[in-house]
Amino acid sequence: MQTQREVIFWGAKGHARVLNEALSGSNMTLVALVDNQPLVSPLPGIPVLLGRVGLENWLSERKGAPKPGFALAIGGSLGLERLKLAQEMTMMGLAPVTIVHTRAFVANDAEIGDGSQVLALSAVCANARLGACVIANTSCSIDHDTVIEDGVHVGPGAHIAGEVLVQECAFIGAGAVILPRLKIGRCAIVGAGAVVTRNVSDNQTVVGNPARPLRIH
Repeated sequence: MQTQREVIFWGAKGHARVLNEALSGSNMTLVALVDNQPLVSPLPGIPVLLGRVGLENWLSERKGAPKPGFALAIGGSLGLERLKLAQEMTMMGLAPVTIVHTRAFVANDAEIGDGSQVLALSAVCANARLGACVIANTSCSIDHDTVIEDGVHVGPGAHIAGEVLVQECAFIGAGAVILPRLKIGRCAIVGAGAVVTRNVSDNQTVVGNPARPLRIH
């Protein structure tokens, strides 16, 4: 019988529900949520701790119990924030957990970094590499030899073809398509449904089919 590992999530909104469901069938049990806002828990019986102070107080009340692991239940284009939070929680002595849904596909030679999430019906294919704190959201696909760097969020239903490089903290919107052998720059945003046919620069936002830089009037 597997020993259950306690886990906390930073984030107490919709993504917390998604992550909690992804724990089904694993050896991890959610015991608390943390959020910077005073929220009603989206999960019955699971307390919401208010910010770092609330988390520190909760940990001190456990009186020597093993520290839980943590996962980041923060979606969207907040990669830099996720990496900062991961660093802060690691400095508190907590360890990131990697969550792979039982109905996700991960190739035998793929690599999944610490604190990353591979959610329901998503696919991480041959020799793909995911860094730390990556979100591979529901029904997305990451094809062969693609590299996804730390803090990236690949949105629901997005498809990334083979040999693509997605750099740190980029965000790939729901239903977007990235064609083979392209590079998506650091902190770039690919809009929902965009079809990317050329490289995207750092901090650039692209939308449409074919994807073009977003013009702000």
